[in-house]
Parts: sequence; C-alpha cells; structure tokens
Amino acid sequence: MPPVTAQSSGSVSIEPGSFRDRNGRIYYYEGAIYRGLSLQALENYSILAASQFYKNTLEAGTLIETRQVGQGETPETLQAEGWAAVLKHARVPFISYPYEWSFGMLKDAALLQLDLLNRALNEDLTMKDATSYNIQWFGSKPVFIDIPSFEKFIPGTPWVGYRQFCELFLYPLMLQAYKDVEFHQLLRGRLDGITPEECKNLMSFRDKFRPGVFMDVVLQAKLQKKYSQTTNNVRANLRATGFRKEMITSNIARLTKIIRRFEWKRSQSVWSDYATNTSYTDADTKRKEEFVRSVVAKKHRNLVWDLGCNTGAYSRIAAKNSEYVVATDFDHLAIERLYHELKKEGNATILPLVMNLADASPNLGWRGLERKALTERAKPDLVLCLALIHHIVISANVPLKEFIDWMASLGGDLVIEFVTKDDPMTKILLANKDDQYDDYSLDFLEQCLADRFHVRRREQLASGTRIMYFAQTLS
Repeated sequence: MPPVTAQSSGSVSIEPGSFRDRNGRIYYYEGAIYRGLSLQALENYSILAASQFYKNTLEAGTLIETRQVGQGETPETLQAEGWAAVLKHARVPFISYPYEWSFGMLKDAALLQLDLLNRALNEDLTMKDATSYNIQWFGSKPVFIDIPSFEKFIPGTPWVGYRQFCELFLYPLMLQAYKDVEFHQLLRGRLDGITPEECKNLMSFRDKFRPGVFMDVVLQAKLQKKYSQTTNNVRANLRATGFRKEMITSNIARLTKIIRRFEWKRSQSVWSDYATNTSYTDADTKRKEEFVRSVVAKKHRNLVWDLGCNTGAYSRIAAKNSEYVVATDFDHLAIERLYHELKKEGNATILPLVMNLADASPNLGWRGLERKALTERAKPDLVLCLALIHHIVISANVPLKEFIDWMASLGGDLVIEFVTKDDPMTKILLANKDDQYDDYSLDFLEQCLADRFHVRRREQLASGTRIMYFAQTLS
C-alpha cells in the first residue's frame, strides 16, 4: 500500500506513486482511502476475507482495518475505472518509512512480517512480497497495510519474498546488531534495500560464524551471482523437486529466532543523556513545561510535530490534547529508548522517528513519487521546536532566517525556544568553531518571527539564557 497523505475532500485523487498494476490502485475521496482491485486481486482478497486468519488479525489490529464497499459507497470515478471491486482502508495517522525507524521498530516490524506469513501459511495462504514499506505505525504499534499481498498458497511454491525480506529487514538489522552500522542512510540510498553482496562485504571472516551470516548472507550472495544470468525458471525447478510448505515454516522459525536475539548494544550517544546533562535549573524545567502545557491546553489539535524531541517529555504533554504526535530526533539512541518506553505503555498516539531536520527525508523513487518528503505527507497544526534552533544554525550551518521561514511554511502554530550564546550548551557547540554566526541573536530571531508570525507570548526562563515563544502564522 503506498503512502497516505492529506488530500482535499470532495474529489477523487490518485495517490502519487500508486502505479496501476495487477493488484489495483490507491485513491483518496473525502478523507477516506480506497483501493480498486483487479479481477485477480479480488479473487485473492475473497480467499483471504473468508479465512479465520483474516478475522483474527483484524481483531488483533495487526492488519489494517479493511472492508469491501458496494457500488453505492464507491466514488463515481472509481466505478468508471472498471475495477472488479473496491476496498476501503482505515487511515494511517502519519506515514513513515523504514529509513526513519529506530532499530527496535525495524526489528518489531520484521517479526510482524514473519508472524503474519507463518499464520497465513497455516490456512494455505502466502504473501507475494516482503517489503518493509508494507508496514506502518499507529504510535508504537506496527500494522500491515498491503492487503493484496496475500494470495493462495500453491503447493511446491517457495517463499518468493525471502530475498526481499533479507534485503529490507534482515541485513539492516544484522549490520546494526553485529557491526554497529546504522541502516538509515543505506536504506534511504537504495529503496530496494541492501543486497547480499553489499552485506557480505561489510562482514569480517569472524562474522561469518554469527547466526544467519553464512546461510542468509554469504550463501545468498553466491546464489545471486550464480543465477543472475541464468535463463532457467528457478521457481519451477523448486516446485519440480518437491519444495514443501514445511520448509518455509522452518525457515520462518529460524529467522524469527535470529531476529529476536538481535540487540543494538550502543549504550551512549551525543544527546541520549541530554535530559540529565543540561543547563536547566529545576525552576527552568518547570516553567518550560508549564509554558508548553498552557499552549497545548488552549486548543485541541489533530497533528503535532515535536522536532528534536529527545526523551519525548513534551511529546507526551502535547499528546494530552491532540490526536497524534510525530516525535523526531536525529539521535537514534534517544529515539530507540523512547520507542521502547512507548511500546511498554502501549502508546498509540506518539510516533517516534529518527530524523535529521538539516537533511530530512526527501521525495524518493520513480520520479520522486514513491516515497514522500516529510513536509508532503501531512501538515502539523502545532510544531514544538524546543532547544533545537542552536543545533540547526550552529551545528548544521542553516541560516536562522531560512529555518524560521521553513517553520512558517508548515502553516501551524509554533512553540520555539531560543538558546542564547551565553548558555552553556551553546558554548559547547561553539567551543571548536569560529563564531561566524552573526545572525544567531535574539534581536534577529524576534525580527524573523515578527515577519512570518504573530507572536502571542514571550517568556524568558529564570536562567536568562533561554526564551520561550508561542507564535501563530500570518493568515
């Protein structure tokens, strides 16, 4: 299922990147998500819908809520397209991609993919692919969204999604667990994932004795090289040799065991302990929390972005009076810890993402349509930008005015905290730099805010080096 983003109501629109294929196509209409099904896709869906597996997974919330709609509920444009049937899906609060997830998120998504395949096989169903892009999040809960991925299992057929599973789930997790190589840039740089050869080249001789490396990496790299130029029908050959379903379930069990044991053992990063190593006094922390809480309490909002969220303390405050919060930070370990806390709580309203705003996710894929840039997926009603601007301007060398202009372009209200050059944390950033940041001043910030926003409230914290603002965009 392609990405879901906000669309205007009243007219049918086609999801960009939702290329018409043998499964169908995604449409938006009045805030709802529809999928037109081809005849073959309808046959597969009918088999799936009649299964106990489908009922159980819908009830458990591991499959996206879906139902087939009648002609009276189908938009006219879809009827004119001549689809065999139309499905209506529940809306995902905010689409994210694997190159924005933490290690634990990708791991749990992988385990969900394997579990669904295993359960499906028990009722003679299988999955035609195994891409991590078929999983989305409701807060800390992973949900599989591509209903047409399921089809009837044909005896003797191998697991056709095995290689894709390795490239988009297993290898990224393996490299981070075994080599401490973070997967985000690798996945963002190649949407099809990490190839067996690429993964093998990053492994040492000793790594080949680790679980999964020889069978799933080294051997697969050799097989890929061997069969890349062959004209033989490998799938047909496997059927002819009597490939059994039990071989697939055994492989699933093996991979599940390996992935469950994966751990990312990094215990510290630059900002993972920021909450306990800051220049805030207790009084400053209390006033900052009260400032954010008062803004949040005044108005219920659908979508809040907490940029530079770190521990997620302010994301939790925002979640108390909003439908959904997207909490981003460039520090992977901070997001990993936040995810595990949210998962333990069963939190379904805060989505933690690894995101460097100075190099945020761009449009990717064919014609830049398959995976959307952060700002094209949905617009926030409120942005929290707390103790972040000095990192953007000084660490990432983004001009202050450009950053404020970008904030204004989002169209929502803004809570921003300015950290002056006299603050200990800013001094750390400037310690090994020439101070060429003349634009990083309180006067210039306030001028930029006044140009693009109505500043409704200003409060200087007791320390004197941090100033809070609540602003609304000019209409």
